[in-house]
Amino acid sequence: MNGHWSPFAPAGNHNDAPAGPPTPPHGTPTPATPPQGQDGGYGQPYPAQPSLPPGVNPDTAAVPVVAPYPQGPPQAPQHPPQSPHPPQAPQHPPAGPQYPPHTGAVPYQPQSAPPASAPHPMAPPTSGPPVFVPQEPMSGPPMQANLPAVYGEPTPPTADDFARRRTASPSKPTASMGARAVLRRGTFGLVSLPPSKWEREVLRSTDAVRRNFGGLRQVTVVNPKGGAGKTVAVLMLAMSFGQRRGGYVLAWDNNETQGTLGMRAQQDFHNRTVRDLLSDLTHFQGPTGRVGDLSQYVRSQGEAMFDVLASDESATAGEMLTSQAFGDIRQIVSRFYKLIVVDTGNNVRAANWQSAMDATDQLVITMSARNDSAETAARMLDHLEQSGRTELVRRAVTVVSMPAHRKDLDLPAVQRHFAARTRSVLLAPYEKLLDSGEPIRYGMLSQATKEAWLKIAAAVAEGL
Repeated sequence: MNGHWSPFAPAGNHNDAPAGPPTPPHGTPTPATPPQGQDGGYGQPYPAQPSLPPGVNPDTAAVPVVAPYPQGPPQAPQHPPQSPHPPQAPQHPPAGPQYPPHTGAVPYQPQSAPPASAPHPMAPPTSGPPVFVPQEPMSGPPMQANLPAVYGEPTPPTADDFARRRTASPSKPTASMGARAVLRRGTFGLVSLPPSKWEREVLRSTDAVRRNFGGLRQVTVVNPKGGAGKTVAVLMLAMSFGQRRGGYVLAWDNNETQGTLGMRAQQDFHNRTVRDLLSDLTHFQGPTGRVGDLSQYVRSQGEAMFDVLASDESATAGEMLTSQAFGDIRQIVSRFYKLIVVDTGNNVRAANWQSAMDATDQLVITMSARNDSAETAARMLDHLEQSGRTELVRRAVTVVSMPAHRKDLDLPAVQRHFAARTRSVLLAPYEKLLDSGEPIRYGMLSQATKEAWLKIAAAVAEGL
């Protein structure tokens, strides 16, 4: 019958048996043959399968599964496959990043699963061949936060940049006074010398006098001894402050009876005194009082640029000024002036004298170049310290008016005593115009006298 094999069938008949390769002897392993018409994926053949050991049935042998890319986190195998030839580490590490060649299939490699809360910033696709994106190192300038709209264009300036011009260093100072200034003007600026030591001292004193005191300030000049130079000191201090500060300075005679400040000052179109101001006090206590109205009671000093409020010049008129009268007048004049220089009388027990001490910001002690004048001033300082004004005494400035001849004065002893009790001791040079007793003509004062009193005014300003 057809299809029944018989050992007696002829050996040369091949019609009933399909053609194929010869059958190997029994016990020889047969290599696995891939199915026809299939490849390893993407047109590539499957990789060569490893040979099986003897005695293993090829039909039941486990064949590793090759996938284009592992789906999800793989599980670590119990027995990872052993490579027949383990790779050898290169002797020299290659330069730059190394990437495996693209073969279309990625062999299975066990790896740990990434944390679920922090995914990889560049996750590969879930299907298809792997895509390798090399990370190139960044080059060029670092990124800036505030770049202009078009990179490379200059940033427009701001108001702060414009305001910084005020902080620019000042120009190099040049001499404007003395022989150095004459030389500069004579050479039309070709020879320009810096200020001399004398000019620098004048400029420093001027700056101290001109500075802002931050409110009304009162300077009180005291010495119970008559002829101690109080009135002259008041007028010279007011002139030094007035000329440098441009006004708003008042010299006030607070003598309890008859004073001499109005006699030594320049005269004005009226002869009104503090008594007249007290009688018209109600006109200035309301909102109607103006600085123009006050000019009818004070005396302008012209080029000296300050005003004088004189005391009563009659020895028999009226009563003594009280503490209340001093407070009322000070409240009025404080509305129109920034600095008040107060002249005092000779009675330290008078109520208006005590009120002047209580309102004082800077105390000035004057004395003539006589031992009795200096001793009277020293006893007055004892009285102020005993009445609780020790700090006012320690910050005081002492001014010694020098005589034409020094033969009768022990100047070193006076300087040592008052330097130990007050802040500074300064000397006022002798000026015949000031010693004459006549009204002071400020334009006729010597340059040495003006500079000496400017220095004294600068020392006073340091205490304000």
